[in-house]
Amino acid sequence: MKTSVLIPAHNEADYLPACLNALLASDPVAGGVQVVVIANGCTDNTAEIARGFAPQAEAKGWHWTVLDLAQGGKLNAWNKGEAAATGDVLIYLDADVIVTPQVVGQISDALDVKAPRYASGRANVTLSGDDALTRHYTRFWLTTPFMVHGVPGFGVFAMNRAGRARWGAWPDIISDDTFARLNFAPSERLSVPAQYDWPMIEGFTRLVQVRRRQDIGVAEIESGYPELMVNDDPHDRTVPLWKRAVKDPVAFVAFAAVRLAIRLPILRSTNRWARGR
Repeated sequence: MKTSVLIPAHNEADYLPACLNALLASDPVAGGVQVVVIANGCTDNTAEIARGFAPQAEAKGWHWTVLDLAQGGKLNAWNKGEAAATGDVLIYLDADVIVTPQVVGQISDALDVKAPRYASGRANVTLSGDDALTRHYTRFWLTTPFMVHGVPGFGVFAMNRAGRARWGAWPDIISDDTFARLNFAPSERLSVPAQYDWPMIEGFTRLVQVRRRQDIGVAEIESGYPELMVNDDPHDRTVPLWKRAVKDPVAFVAFAAVRLAIRLPILRSTNRWARGR
């Protein structure tokens, strides 16, 4: 089997069907595909929903595995999912992401090399509601160096086995996608043109809570794995902040308000894994 797609799913009954339908609409992938859905610590019917897609996968010629774990936690899900994975290429897919038909094949082809490599597609950030602040915030966030340069990999990231060999079990960290990305030098990170839909958290309170959690996750890596920071993308090749603010002052104010609130002792959550939805 050439490619394994790993999908952690904690109480994702509302989101998983759309994710799996999109995945199973993928273009043909040379070498075959294995999908491993890891239902971890679920109190809903996530695992049952995932198992219901097995006939559709079989008709497509894909291997389908559902792990129903009593223990929650995304990192534990990655570790258990990898233990069941047989592919030479490992694609890590969030259960609320919608891939276009080209994503899996393009990533699989890009990582079909002997050298350690990391890859992702291009995120299409989606909004489902009519929250004006979130809309303005997102518009400015899309101009930040993180989004303009490099291969961010949030929602979907992948690596070949040579790349995955760079560390052992997944550590107990918040920002798994950042940890994975920074285990590869910028020259080892590949961007394929295929897009995927990634839902933005919406609402001021939820934005603050989730963005604060993400900041804590990055700081956790800076502190615990400082050697990885050399692999961060350069942040001096984008339009200066003041020029972006002048061009779109409303978006800048929304963005600045969220960033300021993150630093203030308000809207703090005691949940280390707050997701915002």
